[in-house]
Amino acid sequence: MTPLESTPDYLPARMLNEYVYCPRLFYYEWVEGVFAHNRETVEGALRHSKIDARQEELAPAEELEPDDRLDSHSVTLASDTHQLIATLDLVVNDGGAVVPVDYKRGAPRKNDETGEIEAWPPDRAQIAVQVLVLRDNGYRCDEGIVYYVKTKQRVRVVVDQTLMRETLDALGQAFALAACDSIPPPLVDSPKCPRCSLVGICLPDETRLCRDLEPDPLNTPDAPGAIDDPAEPRRLVAARDDLRPLYLNAQGLYVGKSGNVLKVKEKDKVVQEVRIAETCQVSLFGNIQITTQAVQTLCENEVPIAFFSQGGWFYGITQGLGVRNIALRREQFRLADKPAFCLDVARALVAGKIRNQRTMLQRNHVEPPPVPIALLKSLAEDAEKADSLEQLLGVEGAAARAYFSLLNGMIKVGDDDDPSRAAGTRKPVDFDFDFTHRNRRPPRDPVNALLSLAYSVLAKDLSIVCGAVGFDPFLGFYHQPRFGRAALALDLMEPFRPLIADSAVLSVINTRMITPRDFIRAGQSVALRPDGRKAFFRAYEQRMDTLVTHPLFGYRLNYRRMLEIQTRLLARVVTGEMTKYPVFTTR
Repeated sequence: MTPLESTPDYLPARMLNEYVYCPRLFYYEWVEGVFAHNRETVEGALRHSKIDARQEELAPAEELEPDDRLDSHSVTLASDTHQLIATLDLVVNDGGAVVPVDYKRGAPRKNDETGEIEAWPPDRAQIAVQVLVLRDNGYRCDEGIVYYVKTKQRVRVVVDQTLMRETLDALGQAFALAACDSIPPPLVDSPKCPRCSLVGICLPDETRLCRDLEPDPLNTPDAPGAIDDPAEPRRLVAARDDLRPLYLNAQGLYVGKSGNVLKVKEKDKVVQEVRIAETCQVSLFGNIQITTQAVQTLCENEVPIAFFSQGGWFYGITQGLGVRNIALRREQFRLADKPAFCLDVARALVAGKIRNQRTMLQRNHVEPPPVPIALLKSLAEDAEKADSLEQLLGVEGAAARAYFSLLNGMIKVGDDDDPSRAAGTRKPVDFDFDFTHRNRRPPRDPVNALLSLAYSVLAKDLSIVCGAVGFDPFLGFYHQPRFGRAALALDLMEPFRPLIADSAVLSVINTRMITPRDFIRAGQSVALRPDGRKAFFRAYEQRMDTLVTHPLFGYRLNYRRMLEIQTRLLARVVTGEMTKYPVFTTR
C-alpha cells in the first residue's frame, strides 16, 4: 500500500492516549476519522461537556506569581516544536508551577506487585503531553493529576525523564503510523476490546479468525501475532442496533426540524415527530419536501437520506462526509483494475447467492423438485471454478432461471385468499400472485413489482453501508461500472437477495399483509399503492431485524448488522488484511 502524502499538522493529546491504548483504535479515529459511541463514551462526553462549558483564560507564564490563585478550565494550548495540541480540563497553580488536572470517568489502576493506586499508561502519556505543551508555552510544570470520577480518586503523575522519553517515542510512532495507510493488526484476545466503542468496526476476533483460516503462506505460526489454533471469536458485536429507519411514503409530506427532532407535516399539521438520535436513515418516496435545516442536521449526525421515485426507483443518497480517509477507496480503485482479484471476489459472491437460493427453495417450496435442487448445487460449484466474469454471468443466469422457475411454489396463497373477494363486498380485482418469470423495467405483475421494490430498498441499504465503511458504492468487482448504478452495493447484495429481499416478498404475500387490492396498473406496468408500500416496508424491516447465526463466527446477529459486518470483511480483503472474502451463506 502506498503512503499518504501528508498528515495533519497537530496531534491532539487525546489521540496519543488512544495510540498508547491501541494503535488500531488510533488509526481508525485519527487517520480514518471514524468514531462511534457506547455507554462509556457517552458518559465521558457528558462529563466533559460540563467542563468545556466553563472555558476560562490562563494567565501568561511571565505574569504568574507563586501565590496567585489559578483555576482555569478547558484551556487549549499547542506546541509547535512537537506538533501537539491539548485541551486541558483544569490548570491549577502550585507555588508558581502549574499542574494540569485531567478528568477520567473510570477507576485508576491497581499495581499487582505493590498494591498501589496508579494512573493507566494511556492516561500517563496524556498527562506527559499536557506537561510538554505547558512547558513549551513557558510554564514551569513537572507533574499532573488524573482525577478518576468513578472512585473519586486523584492520582498524581510525576513526569520524569523516563516517562517523557516514552511519550516522545510514542509520539513519533503515532506520526509514522499516520503517514502510511497500513492499519495495525487487531489486538489478540485483549480485555480492552469489549469496552471499546469501535469494536463493531474493528472486528478484532473476526478478522484474526478469518486470517487464520486462510491458506495464506504469509500467515504462518512464526509470523508476528499469528495464532496456532484459531479461537472462537468472543461475542463483542451487538446483535441489533437500537436505531431505526424512517420511511416516508405519502405524497405531499413536508419534513422540517426543531432542535434534534424531525417534524413530519401534512397540510401544515404535524403528523409525526422523530428523534434524529434514534434514526439510522431516512427514505423519501416521491413528492416529499425536506428543508435545508433538516438536511444539514441529518448530515451532521451522519444520518443518510435516500431518495426514491414514487414507484420505488432508487435515485441516490445525501449523507455527511463519513470516512475521511481515502486509503480504502484508493485500494478499491486499484484492485478493480485487476481481473484476477475481481474474479476471485465475484466467484465467492455468485456461489454464495446460488447456495442461498437453493436453501430458500428447500425451506419454503411446497415440494422442491430434486432435479433443479441438484442443478443449483452443481451451478454453485461451477461458479467457484469459473474462468472469467463472462462465464460466471452465464452460470448465474442459469441458476436464476432454475430458481425463478420454482418461485411460484413458495407462494402459498390462492385467488380465494383475498378477504374482500371472499366476502363478496367488492368487484373482483385484475391481479393475482401467479408468478411465471422474472420481468422488470417496468414490472408487469404484482410479484415482480414487489421483487423490484425489495431489490431497490436492499440496494439502498448496502449503498449506505458502503459509504459508512469507506467504499465508493459505484465501483464494483463483479458488476461493471454503469451510469447511476451502485455496482459495489449490487455485488454485496447478491448473496442476500434470496435471504432478505425474496423472503420479505414471500412474507407479505403469504401472510396476506399485501393483497391484490394493493396494486395499480399504469399501462403495462404494475405498482404498489401507498398502503401496500407501507405494509411492505414493515415486512422488510421485520426481516432485517431477524436474528441469524453467522456461519463462521457462531454468534447471532440481525440482517442489518450482518450487512455491515460482511461489507467490513470485504474491506479487510481490499486492504490486504485478509486474502479471501468469507461470503455469508445460511442453512
